[in-house]
Amino acid sequence: MHTLILHDQSIEYRNESQQKPPRKLAETKQISADAVLQAAKQHTATVWRGDFYQGKQLLDAIKKRIRKPAKSADNPADAFHKYRLAKSQQSREINMLLIEIDAHFVLNLPRAPDVQAALLDVYGEYNSERFLLPFNQLLGFIGAHEWHKKGVVIAALNDAKIHVPFGVFSPLRGEYLDLILQAKLPENCQLAFDIGTGSGILAILLAQRGVCKILATDNNPRAVQCARANVARLGFDLQIDVLQQDYFPSGLANLIVCNPPWLPAKPTSAIETALYDPNHTMLKHILAESGNFLAENGELWLIMSDLAEHLGLRDSGSLQTWFAQFETFAKPQKIR
Repeated sequence: MHTLILHDQSIEYRNESQQKPPRKLAETKQISADAVLQAAKQHTATVWRGDFYQGKQLLDAIKKRIRKPAKSADNPADAFHKYRLAKSQQSREINMLLIEIDAHFVLNLPRAPDVQAALLDVYGEYNSERFLLPFNQLLGFIGAHEWHKKGVVIAALNDAKIHVPFGVFSPLRGEYLDLILQAKLPENCQLAFDIGTGSGILAILLAQRGVCKILATDNNPRAVQCARANVARLGFDLQIDVLQQDYFPSGLANLIVCNPPWLPAKPTSAIETALYDPNHTMLKHILAESGNFLAENGELWLIMSDLAEHLGLRDSGSLQTWFAQFETFAKPQKIR
């Protein structure tokens, strides 16, 4: 938690991105986008005190001013890193426009909407003290809350819905879900592990296919709460237990499924851990340790994208090398 000084008093500063807090604060009811950006260069954030919708217009103007054409790159990997660096810098500048949230998630700005439900969805409990929050993130929370209520229709679940809050990866694309439906289950599959369950979708698909017991793990508290809610809502809570922990639960599974992060890069927020994993740490751990948690003739299913190869972030032969190392470690198991 970070604290800043406003009116000679400390105030909490919240930011979902892993960005350094501003050094100074300035308050205003009227300011230009150029002035906000100039202050940001001096490590000063602007606390907006004016009309809510005028603040949104100011935020849009800031975004327009910082849009820049992508720098040229010699190869896809270089282009990827330059793109991420540019987006990180833009995010920092955008997040220098702040709003103050009073106790019980009250936003005291003219024409401000009721943001209590959206913020409660993110933080899980009401605040007793005021705090500062990037205006852009508040808008993201509001949008995520609406999606959470609406839900995502999953064709693989006979068009049932998965409800995903802010901070949890949403299964908007269903191609990888079809793989789980089509793959032949191990014979007499009594117990399965879903590692890094997120919304709980893979565990739910296995339960739908008749796996007797699934232990789903995740170290993200938001994901654990989300998965438990989806499991209960769809009526699979007798088959699925969702555990808040790293990697493997105790026991020997007939099947372990995992959809690890795709890209070997550093995440800049909690939600990005579903996509970015420095040096493929999670993938390598899964490969190295799965043999200790698989029953005889058990199987490990990895649901992966080859985007890293296309971007030049992973050699084309790396996966085959790692898989071979794993098979040497645990010969009775299969890898898919």
